[in-house]
Amino acid sequence: MIVNILIAAVIIGVTGCLIGFLLCLASEKFKVEVDPREEKILGVLPGNNCGGCGYPGCSGLAAAIAKGEAPVNQCPVGGAPVAAQVGEIMGVDAGDQVRMMAYVRCSGNCEKAKNNYSYTGVEDCNAMAFVPGGGPKACKYGCLGFGSCVKACPFDAIHVIDGIAVVDKEACKACGKCVATCPKHLIELIPYDATEVVSCRNEDKGKDVMAVCSTGCIACHLCEKQCESDAIHVENNIAYIDQSKCTHCGKCAEKCPKKIIKVLG
Repeated sequence: MIVNILIAAVIIGVTGCLIGFLLCLASEKFKVEVDPREEKILGVLPGNNCGGCGYPGCSGLAAAIAKGEAPVNQCPVGGAPVAAQVGEIMGVDAGDQVRMMAYVRCSGNCEKAKNNYSYTGVEDCNAMAFVPGGGPKACKYGCLGFGSCVKACPFDAIHVIDGIAVVDKEACKACGKCVATCPKHLIELIPYDATEVVSCRNEDKGKDVMAVCSTGCIACHLCEKQCESDAIHVENNIAYIDQSKCTHCGKCAEKCPKKIIKVLG
């Protein structure tokens, strides 16, 4: 009986060794050569795998950079410090990089924006496409406030406060997840050091804007007249600021009668 057990053990052991040997041969024969720079790049990337770079995670970006298919400053989360390290690995200059952040262009909170009806149901902004009127909010351009962007953010940098989404600029990594998720296209990436921003996206005429929200842009053009750097213009009944021209003087915000041009701290 003991002999049979020993024989079985020997057979299993020999079989295991043989399989291990064959696996080692196969791994050597079919192994994929990896650029050593790819592994180094992956080591300095943040590891959030947020997809903000446009690639499937940090490993995908590292491979693309090593192959020369993506710039060394492609990671929005790592910013300039990581870009500099990746540039050093690749032997290129990362160049200057402007830190960005997400901003929600809506001021229509629970007090200022009107609702057409009371809604009880699935709390998801994208689901509002199947709800009468596109949701309860009277302004068809405004933030729906059901937090699809909150769920999409991997950094806990955006929250719904008083009915509208608000970004924590210090926590935001500009990955763009919230931008892609918002069905109203209210969220955009702006420079971190931007001070004047327009908090409205309503393209209707002033009278129609006031009928649904007490704080919307009425396209009065007063902001344009105040700006000495030609950085703000009213297009399609809504003001837009060219951040590359803005000198942060604050005159447009001071003159705006509806106070939808905000001065960020």
